Amino acid sequence: MINTAPEGYDQYRENILHGKIEMVEYFSATVGNSRKTMVYTPPGYSVEYTYNVLYLLHGIGGDEAEWHKNANPQVILDNLYDDNKLEPMIVVFPNGRAMPNDRAEGDLFDPEKIKAFETFESDLIHDLIPFIESNYRVRTKRENRAIAGLSMGGGQSLNIGLNHLNHFAWIGAFSAAPNTKAPEVLLPNPSEASSLLRLLWLSCGDEDNLKQISEQMHAYLAQHEVPHIWYEESGGHDWPVWKNDLYQYSKLIFQY
Repeated sequence: MINTAPEGYDQYRENILHGKIEMVEYFSATVGNSRKTMVYTPPGYSVEYTYNVLYLLHGIGGDEAEWHKNANPQVILDNLYDDNKLEPMIVVFPNGRAMPNDRAEGDLFDPEKIKAFETFESDLIHDLIPFIESNYRVRTKRENRAIAGLSMGGGQSLNIGLNHLNHFAWIGAFSAAPNTKAPEVLLPNPSEASSLLRLLWLSCGDEDNLKQISEQMHAYLAQHEVPHIWYEESGGHDWPVWKNDLYQYSKLIFQY
């Protein structure tokens, strides 16, 4: 049974160690230009230690700063560290709209922009992950990488993560959007996926109009006996849900 995050989990604590969140740029050969990503390094980040990495994706209306602007994830993560409930990790907040003008402006549902969310798969695998692994002290095995996201990013996390189980052992989808591929496409070989996954997490608010997408995935996983967590929580398609999801999911990843 997963309980709602405790009161104060997302409130800034003065007298604790704090991590650092900053904007950095990397070159994307996939897109053909430099792109921005935010990176959180945990309290006490040191080059003498190697870290796990969580890639945390935004929704259709966001960009690399969406989590930072709406959820203060560094506060949630810092507090979890202070409570000894989090494995040391770097968190990367990419822009999942992989195109030359990747700003969240104009018609967000323009086919070219929707296509860019698919193109991000190549950008992540071939450009961003190598950049992070070249510039930060991180572990580079599949067991040391997690991916998760909200809405459009939740669909991306399932589409990319399950298609690259050689890269990711921990996958989370918060209120996955209609970009999510059909379960039988994502998991054509359920038994193989079961043997490779360390955690497959699905969550959604009970008042979310997109809940059927997560429920369909949950039903397929249950039918094929693929171990996973299905967490239906109170709320809609909104930030209180996704902040709680980050709190819950991040506690579970990289637990060996």
